[in-house]
Amino acid sequence: MTETLQHKFTDVNGIRLHYVEQGKGELVILLHGWPEFWYCWRKQIPELAKQYHVVAPDLRGFNETDKPASVSAYKIETVTKDIVELIEKTGHKKATVIAHDWGGAVGYELGMNYPEKLNKLIILNSPHPSVMKKQLMTNPKQRKRSSYMFFFQIPLLPELFMKLTLRKTFTKSFRGWAYNKEQFPNDVIEEYVKAFSKKGAMRGGLNWYRAAFRSWKSDNKKEKKPVSVPTLIIWGENDKALGKELTYDLDKYFSAPFEIKYIPKCSHWVQNEYPELVNKYILDFLK
Repeated sequence: MTETLQHKFTDVNGIRLHYVEQGKGELVILLHGWPEFWYCWRKQIPELAKQYHVVAPDLRGFNETDKPASVSAYKIETVTKDIVELIEKTGHKKATVIAHDWGGAVGYELGMNYPEKLNKLIILNSPHPSVMKKQLMTNPKQRKRSSYMFFFQIPLLPELFMKLTLRKTFTKSFRGWAYNKEQFPNDVIEEYVKAFSKKGAMRGGLNWYRAAFRSWKSDNKKEKKPVSVPTLIIWGENDKALGKELTYDLDKYFSAPFEIKYIPKCSHWVQNEYPELVNKYILDFLK
């Protein structure tokens, strides 16, 4: 019998981090993106927990986890260290990491710089950081898709806009983008609204974008290591924010085997739109 879902807190890397936990076995960590929190994995946690020890944190800046005010607190190296320490705090030496959107950026960082902490890596609709940076510089279509990211660089104004339009914005971005709109009924959207209505949550989430842009300006000469753990990429083909071309010609970014599973008629919210298919791909890859 699968254990019930439990809410827990732990101290990692100077912050208090909230996570949910279920199941026993090898460790599987689920990393959400923006504008999400652990709840976006609600269709994956119980299935994976039948065979694995599943941990789904609120990343720093989100929901119940601490929300440092400074942009520098959200550098990818810093938030990745949160997860390295979380693996250790759960009593495991290694984990399989499954990550969506900004969580995927952490996943890639783990695969490049902490491969000894990973068994396998699964990425959902999150581009390799080098590919994303290149596309923003050279692809006008991707710059247009990512125009919101440039808006987020403005101090205070994005927070004010979200505060005034939060429910409408989330309805449009979740249900409005989705093909399977029934996966985002009002009560689900309300959970996201509640999470982002918490003090500091809007700024915390937006600071991920701000920190990334500042890092991109300063790391032009840094050569990233290839991902050196077996990797599966699951990609909803009709992502309005991230073009499918972000998944092309990835060989040089991986020194271990990787594969890509495309899901047609699927938006950015891939694990919510097609939970059964995503769960099958995940479990098949883990076996």
